[in-house]
Amino acid sequence: MSLVETDWLEKNLGNVKIVDSSWHMPQTRRNGLAEYEVKHIPNAIFFDIDQNSKKNTSLPHMLVDTKNWGEIVSKMGINKNDKLVIYDNSDVISSCRCWFNFIYFGHNPKLTFVLNGGLKKWLIENKKVTDKKTIIESSNYIASENKTMVKVKNEIDENIKNNNFKLIDGRSKERFEGKVSEPREGLRSGNIENSFCIPFNSCLNKDKTFKNKTELIKIFKTHLKNLDENNIVFSCGSGITACVLALAYSLINDKYQPCIYDGSWSEYGII
Repeated sequence: MSLVETDWLEKNLGNVKIVDSSWHMPQTRRNGLAEYEVKHIPNAIFFDIDQNSKKNTSLPHMLVDTKNWGEIVSKMGINKNDKLVIYDNSDVISSCRCWFNFIYFGHNPKLTFVLNGGLKKWLIENKKVTDKKTIIESSNYIASENKTMVKVKNEIDENIKNNNFKLIDGRSKERFEGKVSEPREGLRSGNIENSFCIPFNSCLNKDKTFKNKTELIKIFKTHLKNLDENNIVFSCGSGITACVLALAYSLINDKYQPCIYDGSWSEYGII
């Protein structure tokens, strides 16, 4: 199970490393770091998805290399044997992207969790927050890549011909069907041939907690006959909400290794 509940975290604040990975769509004009500095869960370390992504590319949120990841996580004071609880205060549940990144770079999936409901649920329950800066003691984190967890564009193109895996898109149906313009400039509308659409929000309750296993099974069965299938790849606009679907699917298939198309529509939809 990749989720922990707020009550559990409240009782275990001193036993885990807590990561705030709040990231917001540009049009919201919200700043995750600024919000973190006003209030965050005690001992939380801020993870900036934009700053901690590949720099020498025009594509958003692309994975860095192993060396850079080790440096990033070492500065966060995280060790390989730390149990991590990642949360966000975002409508796009950006904590799932951070969860994916840690697993991709070799952190034990059994030690890597997302806080169900995030900071919103934490605040609704009147649990403690602080504006105090978390004291960090640097570590020496040695990362390793699991490249089977990511697809690149040529593999997506080959899959259209060979159907080696199922590609599921987490964008809204309106975006997937090309009925509305993409929020990023320079992208055409539409979808990748032979892909399916399961909007990431369909896996969430109104309070942004994940739906229960029975509901998730019903959602994924709309496109998957066999829910034991592991050859599933998730895509979205820029690689954030694809990870929400990857986590949701892992809740009903515990043998599933998360896999995303990192470039997503930001790469494939370039005009």
